[in-house]
Amino acid sequence: MKEFMLLFKSPVGGSGLSPEGAQAQMQKWFDWVNLLKKEEIYVEGRPLIPKGKLISGKNQVVTDGPFAESKELVAGYFIVKAADMEGAVKISGGFPDYELGGSVEIREVQSM
Repeated sequence: MKEFMLLFKSPVGGSGLSPEGAQAQMQKWFDWVNLLKKEEIYVEGRPLIPKGKLISGKNQVVTDGPFAESKELVAGYFIVKAADMEGAVKISGGFPDYELGGSVEIREVQSM
């Protein structure tokens, strides 16, 4: 099995859910993680703090984020096991935040 990183992206500005709605959405995340663990394909994952820094160029210019030019914010990641990219795409079908305008970027983790 190969490992794939699922990068979860959310619209900048949040979901606009009520506290009850946010709790229900979080339960969908817990259910998805538990399913992936039961299938023994979940390696790890964590949410990310929204604030960050972007360092770029040879002069290493530091910019505070989230970044105004971005419409999406990388909100977290999972590392999962799948036979191939198609399998990782299938796994990403359980991402709870599609209905909130979220997206998933999938990248194969290179073995070292």
